[in-house]
Amino acid sequence: MAAPQDAHTDIPHPLLRKPVRDIASGTEGTLMAVLMENTANVGQPEHWAEIAYIRPVGGGRELSTAVANIQATR
Repeated sequence: MAAPQDAHTDIPHPLLRKPVRDIASGTEGTLMAVLMENTANVGQPEHWAEIAYIRPVGGGRELSTAVANIQATR
């Protein structure tokens, strides 16, 4: 399968630059980006998914999670 046309480019999202929570880990922070990425393991068929990147409150390394796992806070 060929990469989607928008692979590895920013995808618009209504919560960009807003406070969010990753429901999978409980991490809270700012949604910095949403990208379409191939999430398949090496040697497996491609599996494209929208991945959200959250910068934790107070800074630090951004956490990646499925877009379906984010919710607005505050």
